[in-house]
Amino acid sequence: MVPYPTWLNAGDNSWQMTAATLVGLMSIPALAVLYGGLVQKKWAMNTVLMVFSTFCLVLITWVLWAFNMGFGHPWISTFVGIPGTVLGHNALEGQANVPLLDGLMPQFRFPQASLVYFQFVFAAITPILFIGSVLGRISFKVWLLFVPLWITFAYAVNAFLLWGGGYWAGKGALDFSGGYVIHLAAGTSGFVAAAVIGPRLQRDRERAVPNNLMFVAVGAGILWLGWNGFNGGDPYFAGADAAAAVVNTNVATAVAMMTWILMDMFLSREKKPTFLGGLNGMICGLVGITPAAGYVNGLGAIVIGVVCSAIVWVAWAYLPRYVWPFNKVDDALGVVYTHGIAGLFGGLLVGLLADPKMIEYIGLGKTASFSGAGLFYGHPKQLAIQAGAALTIIVWDGIVTFVILRVLGLFMKLRIPDDQLEIGDVAVHGEEVYPSEDLVSVHAGRASEVFSEASPTTLEPPRAKATTEDP
Repeated sequence: MVPYPTWLNAGDNSWQMTAATLVGLMSIPALAVLYGGLVQKKWAMNTVLMVFSTFCLVLITWVLWAFNMGFGHPWISTFVGIPGTVLGHNALEGQANVPLLDGLMPQFRFPQASLVYFQFVFAAITPILFIGSVLGRISFKVWLLFVPLWITFAYAVNAFLLWGGGYWAGKGALDFSGGYVIHLAAGTSGFVAAAVIGPRLQRDRERAVPNNLMFVAVGAGILWLGWNGFNGGDPYFAGADAAAAVVNTNVATAVAMMTWILMDMFLSREKKPTFLGGLNGMICGLVGITPAAGYVNGLGAIVIGVVCSAIVWVAWAYLPRYVWPFNKVDDALGVVYTHGIAGLFGGLLVGLLADPKMIEYIGLGKTASFSGAGLFYGHPKQLAIQAGAALTIIVWDGIVTFVILRVLGLFMKLRIPDDQLEIGDVAVHGEEVYPSEDLVSVHAGRASEVFSEASPTTLEPPRAKATTEDP
């Protein structure tokens, strides 16, 4: 008896499962702790429960039908795959395969179960990311219905178009690990959802006080290191390109974080470095390098870190004050900036900086090696391809998010009632993040305790003066 089929490589399979676990840790506990620490104390448990519930809902949706919609046989032209389960013995233990990529890349050397789980953690983190746009007012029941619908009609389509061999993959669009499929999608959908659901209570917007910055730091650290699996796992092989992607990820992130900190020190009104500002820069670097990690060299990674962080810093400072619709939509944690804008520009920079000498798959004989080439390396068409793919994601995901929420709104309230918004976790879930021995009872007086915790520290972008015209 032997433990491995002939096609399985233990090293590749071990790395793929490890990388998937690292990405899973980015959601639970990293984003649960990070977001849970950033929000007001009264919304910490609502935030954590939404993150964990989303992780569960996406996995159930993924194995029942959505994985095959993103990575299976084509169904509606080159737009989306045929829905179907991945619960049978061959789907779990057979050799991994993406039908439309068969022959266009090396044969996978791990089982389908490893591919299913690896792609699941990417799917799960996407709606978890844009929870940050709608915190402090979206109905938990609405979210439970929204997540499976969004994964089905938005995420699965994104994945098939760019990763499953669909339309934009066929055109040569490059998205190494999800700058478009995940981050641009999260920024777009989060922003649209925030607009449809409407703003938080005015009092909550004015006093959006993080309740535990040390928790935020812990979540941020796990998020950063988890990204080694995010980008390092996407070549699907434990080879040189995976190692290069990991180094590029960390270089871009370090540069982006310091770029934001320095801009805060010399260009902001306060002229002070802040941890939350540095956190924004860190996320910009992680997001910006994601579509490029295995396609650019180290210099390209540095450029992406600087450019994405600087662009988002400027957007964060000015768009919410002066530019419609950013000055009207309450994107609670600024997801449209650190994920949407950073993901967009990271993807466009691939069209400039992709280095054809960065080989993802080595060619043998008459078969050419696989790599990407941007405008600066003699392939100007790549930038137009990247822009077309980005526009598709923005338009499609924006429409899908809007329609799903409007349809759900015909049958149920999208927002938590205002009297419960005043109180938070205790009213919605019957628990609070730091309970005392004489556990809390639900009463409006609880709200005044929360609102008394005022501080100028916030991760939110600056806002124009709120008016009754807010959507």
